Amino acid sequence: MTLMTTSKTDSLKARTVPARWRLAVLGAAVFLASCASMTGLETQATVDDANHLAAAASIGATPVSPAAWPERAWWQGFGDPQLNALVEAALAGQPTLRIAAARVRQADALAGGAEAALFPQASLNARSTRQRFSENSVAPRPLAGSWKWASDVQLGLGYELDFWGKNQATFDAALDRARAVEVDYHAAELMLTTSVVRTYLKLDAAYAQRALTEQTYRQRQNTLDLTRRRVDAQLDSRLDMKQAEAALPATRERLAAINEIIALTQNQLAALAGNGPDAGANIRRPQLRDGYAAAVPASLPAELIGRRPDVVAQRWRVEAASHDIKAARAQFYPNISLTAFAGLQSLSLSDLLMAGSRTFGIGPAISLPIFDGGRLRANLGARQAEYDAAAEQYNATLVTALHDVVNQLVSLRWLSERAGEQQQALQLTQEAYDMAVSRYRSGVGNYLQVLSAEGQVLQQKQLLIDIETQERTLHLELIRALGGGYETAAATANDAGAARSPATRNPS
Repeated sequence: MTLMTTSKTDSLKARTVPARWRLAVLGAAVFLASCASMTGLETQATVDDANHLAAAASIGATPVSPAAWPERAWWQGFGDPQLNALVEAALAGQPTLRIAAARVRQADALAGGAEAALFPQASLNARSTRQRFSENSVAPRPLAGSWKWASDVQLGLGYELDFWGKNQATFDAALDRARAVEVDYHAAELMLTTSVVRTYLKLDAAYAQRALTEQTYRQRQNTLDLTRRRVDAQLDSRLDMKQAEAALPATRERLAAINEIIALTQNQLAALAGNGPDAGANIRRPQLRDGYAAAVPASLPAELIGRRPDVVAQRWRVEAASHDIKAARAQFYPNISLTAFAGLQSLSLSDLLMAGSRTFGIGPAISLPIFDGGRLRANLGARQAEYDAAAEQYNATLVTALHDVVNQLVSLRWLSERAGEQQQALQLTQEAYDMAVSRYRSGVGNYLQVLSAEGQVLQQKQLLIDIETQERTLHLELIRALGGGYETAAATANDAGAARSPATRNPS
């Protein structure tokens, strides 16, 4: 009889063990099935390497210098204290920069909120309710039909065990976006400073045009005086005198138009500096230094990715998108958290603080996605598509940035040749004008010859002013194209993403 009982027990054990294994295998199968549902989802874009973008031939004979990267306060290189003051005022008082700064604070706060998920969460809850228990419910007597205080105080703790890195990846993505927004602030700074300097160069050109027009007016006044004397001496006709007189109102009209440009440009500078219109009237004629030597850095294009704010910002957005993919992948795995509570509960307010009112508990919670109608796959696919878009946007930004630098160098190179030809053209037209005036004074020539030669000189001088302004403007645009003095913390090593470059890993 004993042997038979033992045999039955062994038989039950034999049947029980396979049943446990079947449950374990079933659980593993469910787990693997849920994790395998992301199969076939991959990113398609790759991040370009700046060194693969050939630019040596386009740069041509432009001097190469390790010191060619712009300084942080690059506008001081124009040698005008008034310009320096305007730029500093713009950086301090321009509302657009304060808007950008507010966005930086917002992004930092969002990153702080994402970081909070990495730490345990605690809460304290307390309540006290006066309650009458129903006589016809589940409460037994003497509780049924009586009034009692239902009171409890509870401290709750919760902590999500981030085994798969979902919360860490979410925080990293938020942090990278905050870095991108911070770089956007520097891009806004660069846009503002270049706008101030560009407008200041426009003001300088307007003043130069006004000086030229005033000189032309004096010349035409002298010519009119000479023509009147020649008419009195019956050497010229009254037609010549009328032509000489007509030149003066035309010159005054041009002078008035230039004064309007000066006033509007002063007003624009005041607005860029964050001041009222009256501040523009105090802006004097610019005193810019002459001579700007174009040069490119020896580390172009490799170091450009750490010097251009738009490139660096987009690089951080690629980083953020790659971490979003990690967070989306982690959602396919079980979510495991620990919860605990401790507190006091009592149906009598006077007994709440008694030792017998203590209550506490602790335990894990596991959530495993099994069927969600494709929501997780759709989310992962969307995150991967966002990465592809961010990576391609980075590639486009990088290509545009390099072409931006080369375009300024090409324009500067050809402008130098144009300036030489323009100087020669001005010299020849000035000689022709001097000869026409000399012939007119001696009574050999006529006023039409003087007027024609004078118009050519005026045109050549205006073209020369335009070329000089364009030279300064191209120098400014080269500074902007090279990042305007922006430099990431890691730029000396390589670039903003040297430690964790998106070009060196595949987030899919």
